[in-house]
Amino acid sequence: TDAEVNTRKKTFTEVQTERLEQAERTVLIKCPSKLSEKKLLQYLSSHGNVKSHFFFENRGIHALIEFLEKSSVDSLQDAVGIPSGAEHHVVPFKSRLFTFTMKSPVSQAAEETPLHLSPQSHISVKELIEKLCHADSISNQMYMLLNEFQLTEENIKLRFLACSLVRDFARAYFPDSVVQPFGSSVNTFGKLGCDVDMFLDFNHVQKYATNMKKGPFEMEYQMKRLPSERLATQKILSVIGDCLDNFGPGCVSVQKILNARCPLVKFSHQPTGFQCDLSVSNSIAIRSSELLYIYGCLDSRVRALVFTVRCWARVHGLTNSVPGSWITNFSLTMMVMFFLQKRSPPIIPTLDQLKELADEKDKHIIGGYDCSFVSDLSKIKPTKNTESLDTLLSDFFEYFGNFDFRRNSINLRKGKEVNKPESSPLYIWNPFEQDLNISKNVNQPQLEKFVAMARESAWILQKEEKAQQTISAEPWGLAALLIPFGKSNPSKMKNRMKGMGSETIRSLLDSLKLNNTNTLQKAVGK
Repeated sequence: TDAEVNTRKKTFTEVQTERLEQAERTVLIKCPSKLSEKKLLQYLSSHGNVKSHFFFENRGIHALIEFLEKSSVDSLQDAVGIPSGAEHHVVPFKSRLFTFTMKSPVSQAAEETPLHLSPQSHISVKELIEKLCHADSISNQMYMLLNEFQLTEENIKLRFLACSLVRDFARAYFPDSVVQPFGSSVNTFGKLGCDVDMFLDFNHVQKYATNMKKGPFEMEYQMKRLPSERLATQKILSVIGDCLDNFGPGCVSVQKILNARCPLVKFSHQPTGFQCDLSVSNSIAIRSSELLYIYGCLDSRVRALVFTVRCWARVHGLTNSVPGSWITNFSLTMMVMFFLQKRSPPIIPTLDQLKELADEKDKHIIGGYDCSFVSDLSKIKPTKNTESLDTLLSDFFEYFGNFDFRRNSINLRKGKEVNKPESSPLYIWNPFEQDLNISKNVNQPQLEKFVAMARESAWILQKEEKAQQTISAEPWGLAALLIPFGKSNPSKMKNRMKGMGSETIRSLLDSLKLNNTNTLQKAVGK
C-alpha cells in the first residue's frame, strides 16, 4: 500500500519521534463486556476529536483511544472520578488508564453490532502449518508466516503507550526524561507477544549544556555526584522500580535486577498485557535497533527470511526463551544478515558500506566505538539481486550446514568470513563493540545441533524440489520444516550426520526425543 511505502521510507528516528508523540495523546480504557461503541466515542468526543481507536481483549475488553490533540487527554483527566468503594484505599496517582461503565444497560439494538477486536497474539504453529499447506510456493508460505507473526500497527501503538505510561512516573523525578522502546519492538523483527524492552533516557539534558557554553560566563546545575555511572543507574532504577511497584496501576511482579551487567527492572504491565524490561539509556542497543530497522526496510525478503529461520529454530529447540547455551534470536538474525550480504549480487550492504554513506549528522562515537552509519534509506542503492525466497531459504540451510565454524567467524562489518579471534564454537562479531562475540554463550553441542538441523532442512527442500510435489494437504515446503524431525523417521537423520562425534550424535538424538514431546506446545517463543 502507498501508506506502507511512506512509513517504510522514514528514518528510524523520525518513526520513533512520531510514535512517542502519538503515545502522549493516547489513553487506555477498560470497557464493560456489553458496550455500545457509539456511546463511548460520543462521550469521548466531548473532550476533543478522536483520531483513531481500536478494541482488544486482555482479561476483559479494552479500548486504545488516540486523540488528535494532547489537550483532550487533560480535559478527560479533569472529568474522571476517583474509584469509590469503602473496602479499598487507593493510591491517588492519576494515570491515563481508565475504566468506563454504562449506567443504563445496553439496549438489544446496540448489542447487535459486535466489537471488532484486534488480535494481540499470533496463531499457534499447528494452525500455521495448516494454513501453509494451501500456499502455492515456499516464497508465499514465508510471507504468510511473516504476516501471521509480525507486529501489527495496533500492537505497536500499545507498546509505545506502555513506554509513555512509565515515562509519566519517571517525569515526576526527571521532568525531561523520555522512555522509549528498543530492540524487537522497533527494529521491524518483533513478533506478536515479544517482551517490551524500554529504556529511560536523560540524554538531551546534555544538549542544553552545550548551548550555554557560548557566552562569556557559564552556569550549571548543582547535582548529586556519585563515584560511577553504574551506581547512578542503579539508584535511579531502584526508585522508579519502587514507584511502579507501589503506585503504578496494573504494574505487577516488579523485580529489580540491579546487579546484572546491564541493571534493569522487570515487570508485567497488566493493562497492555506486556512483559516489560526497563533499563537506563544504552546507546549501542539503540544503534543495533536502527541497523536492523534499516536492513528490514531495504528489501521485503530480509524480514521474511529472518521470521522463517527464527520460527524454524524455535520448533526444533535450537532457541529457547530461557537464557542458556542456546543460540539467541539476535545471533540467528545476524547470521541471516551475513548470509544476505554474501549473496551475489548482495541483497543488503555491509556495515562498512553503510558507514561510507554516513554524513556528519550520522556520526556516532559511543564509548570509543565508531557506531556511524547512514540513516537516510534513500541514499542506499536498491539491490540488483532477484533471487526467490525459495532459493534463499534452501541456500541458507546449505550455507550454514557446511560452514567452517571451526576456523571462521561471521563479520557483518566486512560481510566476509574472518579467522576466529578466539576459540568459542560460534563467533559472531558484535557489529559495534568490535571486541565482543555476540554468540559467546553457545556451546559445541548446540552448534552441532544447529548444523545437523540445517543439513536436514536443506536435504528435505532439495528432495522436494526433485519430486516437484503437487499441492496437497500433506505438509510440504516450509510446513515440512516446521514439524520436529524425529517425528517422521529418526533413522534418516543418521545418514546425514557423518563426520560428527558419536557422543554428539547420541546427545542430539536424546535432545530430539526430549524436544519432540513439548516442542509443538511451546513451539514459537520469543
